[in-house]
Amino acid sequence: MFETAELGCKLDKPEFKARAEQVRTELLKAQQELTDAGFSVVVLLGGVDGAGKGDVMNRLFEWMDARGMTSHTTDEPTQDERERPEYWRYWMALPPKGQICIFHGGWYAPVIERRVFGKLSSDGLDRAIARLNAFEKNLADDGTLVIKLWLHISKKQQAKRLKKLGKDPNTRWRVTDADWRHHEAYDDYRKVTERVLRETGTGEAPWTVIESADARYRDITVAETVLRHLRQRLDEKTPSSKGVPAPTDLPDPTTILDTLDLTQKLEDEEYDLELERWQGELNRLSRKLARRKRGAILVFEGWDAGGKGGAIRRITSALDARQYRVIPISAPSDEERAHHYLWRFWRHLPRYGKFTIYDRSWYGRVLVERVEGFASARAWRRAYKEINDFEEQLTESGFVVVKFWLHISSDEQLRRFAAREREPWKQYKIGPDDYRNRAKTNAYEEAANDMIGRTSTEFAPWVLIEAEDKCFARVKVLRETVTRLDDAL
Repeated sequence: MFETAELGCKLDKPEFKARAEQVRTELLKAQQELTDAGFSVVVLLGGVDGAGKGDVMNRLFEWMDARGMTSHTTDEPTQDERERPEYWRYWMALPPKGQICIFHGGWYAPVIERRVFGKLSSDGLDRAIARLNAFEKNLADDGTLVIKLWLHISKKQQAKRLKKLGKDPNTRWRVTDADWRHHEAYDDYRKVTERVLRETGTGEAPWTVIESADARYRDITVAETVLRHLRQRLDEKTPSSKGVPAPTDLPDPTTILDTLDLTQKLEDEEYDLELERWQGELNRLSRKLARRKRGAILVFEGWDAGGKGGAIRRITSALDARQYRVIPISAPSDEERAHHYLWRFWRHLPRYGKFTIYDRSWYGRVLVERVEGFASARAWRRAYKEINDFEEQLTESGFVVVKFWLHISSDEQLRRFAAREREPWKQYKIGPDDYRNRAKTNAYEEAANDMIGRTSTEFAPWVLIEAEDKCFARVKVLRETVTRLDDAL
C-alpha cells in the first residue's frame, strides 16, 4: 500500500512561502500536542541518491521544534553494531513517547543495496522483507506512528544533480564514488525498490512516494504528508493499554509443570563434585565465545523464591567478572515505560564473547503483565510472536539463548518465604508482593503453561528445572548451560 504524489510538480517561490508558513505553524502545534499524546513518531526517509534526503531532514528540523526530535543516519555499522543483531542499532535510536525520530535511509537502505549488488539472494530478500514488516508491525502495534516517505527522481535527474553537486566546492564532499556506482545501477535499484515498496506498504505503515525533482515541491509535500499523518493520529481515540487482573479463585490447572519430578535431589558430596565439574566446563567454553564470534544470553524465570538468584550465582562464579552482566528486572522506569516493552532488553544485549543474564525478562509481558492486568489481552497475546521474532534474531546473529523456568511446589515456596522472614540477611527478598502473587498461583501457572508452549522454539527452547532441591537445580542449570554452549560452539 502506497500513495504517490503527482509527478512533474513544481512550486514557485510565492506559493512555496505561503504554504510553508501554514505547514510550519500546524506542525509546531501538532508537535506540542504530541508531547502529551502517549505515542512516538518515526519518520523514515528513503530514496535514491541525489533525491535530497539530507536536505529534507534539515528542512524538517528547521520547521519544527528540534528539542522534541532526533535523527539517525544509516551508515556502515560500527564494531559495536556488527557484534549485535542487525536491528539493534534501530531499536537503540527509537524515540520515547512524545518525540519524533527521523531515520535517514533507515532499515531499508542496507537491504536494497545488498540485493542490488548481489550480496542478498532472492530468498534472502524475501526473509528480509518479512523482517521489515514484522519490525514495523511491532512498532505500530505498540502505538508508534510510522511515516514512510520515498523520494523519487529519474536517472537523468540523478545524474544532473550529482554533477551539479560535484562542481560546487561547497557541496563536492556530498558526492562519492559510491554515489556514481549506485547511479550506474539505477535500473537495478528501481527494480528492487519497486518490489520492496510494494511488499512493505502495509496498513500499519504505508509508503508515500514523493516526486523530488523540484526541491520546493518536495519539501512542502514531505512536510504536509508528515502533518497529515500526525494530525490523523492525534485526532484518533487511543485504546486503553490496560487489561483486567486475573481473579484469585481460579481452579488449579493441569499444566506441563505437573509432569516434573520434584523429588529429585543431590546429596552434599555429590553436589560439590558436580558443581566443580560443570563450573569448570562452563569456564572453558566461555573462553571460546569471543574466538567463535558468539555471545550468550541466559534467561531465568520461575516462581518467587524458586532459586533463580542462587542458580545465577553458581554461573557467575565460573566466569571472569569482565565477561558477564546480570540484569535484574523489576517494574519499568519512566524512561522504559516511554518505549516499547522490548526496548529495555535490546539495550542490554552483550557483545561477542560476553554473557547477559536476565533475572526475569521480556516474559513479564505474558506473565505478570497478563495476570495483573498491566497489559491488555490484545497486547500480551501478540507478544508471543514478538518474543519469538526477537529470540530468532538473537540466534541468527550468533547468540546462544538459554531459557530456564525454575519450578517448586506451593508448600516449598511457603517454607522458603518463612525462612526469608526469619533470617535477617534474607529479609530484603520478601515483601507483600510475594504473598499477593502467591494468591494468584493458579493464574500464573496457567500463564506459564501458555508461555512455555508458545515460545519453546527450535532456536530457543525452554529448559524446565525441578528446583525443590536447590543443589539439584543449580547443577542442572549449569549442565544445561554447558550443553547448549557446547552444541553451539
